Amino acid sequence: MFPELNNLLNTTPPGVEQGKLTLLCDAKTDGSFLVHHFLSFYLKANCKVCFVALVQSFSHYNIVGQKLGVSLTMARERGQLVFLEGLKSSVDVFFQAQEEPHPLQFLREASAGNLEPLYQFVREALKPVDNEEATWKCPVLLVDDLSVLLSLGLGAVAVLDFIHYCRATVCQELKGNVVALVHDSGDAEDEENDILLNGLSHQSHLILRAEGLATGFCKDVHGQLRILWRRPLKPTAQRDRSLTYQYKIQDKSVSFFAKGMSPAVL
Repeated sequence: MFPELNNLLNTTPPGVEQGKLTLLCDAKTDGSFLVHHFLSFYLKANCKVCFVALVQSFSHYNIVGQKLGVSLTMARERGQLVFLEGLKSSVDVFFQAQEEPHPLQFLREASAGNLEPLYQFVREALKPVDNEEATWKCPVLLVDDLSVLLSLGLGAVAVLDFIHYCRATVCQELKGNVVALVHDSGDAEDEENDILLNGLSHQSHLILRAEGLATGFCKDVHGQLRILWRRPLKPTAQRDRSLTYQYKIQDKSVSFFAKGMSPAVL
């Protein structure tokens, strides 16, 4: 995890909040560093994590995790981490006979849109187990990233329904958290992406939006991060509080600073 980001969010692993939906969004930049942060954060917080990884392999996340002080291999062996490797699982869906519905079963269906098997996978992964060796602080669902589901032919409504059921189970029933990444394509004609982003934004308690610089590439400033704290279902005046910082990604950390206050510029 990145300590500077924890400071901006005013949180620490021992003081992790529960019952929250966090939306990670990136536009014209790579926001995957946010996924790595929250994965390592919740593992260090001793939470039970179900990670639906639709973008990269397990080894990729494990290598980055080791740089941030966590071992995904050990976490998976002790039952703290349940990892769905989308790239590998998609091959199994097409070429191996399945006795039970596969979490990514929609890939083989003529009318793609049924994410119930994926929801059941999440529910089964995070349900309390009496004989577990460790007692986890709270369950967490992490998805990287929901935009992949749109590119595979699913509609935004189907994806929003999936998140709705996950929130009801993880956040409300199990008192845990949901964190999901969505790309902002920036295409005004991409209605499905807009519906998904707007729908998730209205439900979220925290939104972290990574954006590329309007001036283009800079080796000393990689982008800016907008942080928006929200209180869903509350009047607007009581709901929103936001901050914006610029950042630079380093090998094992991310540095944040006020706009125009990069040490390289000064």
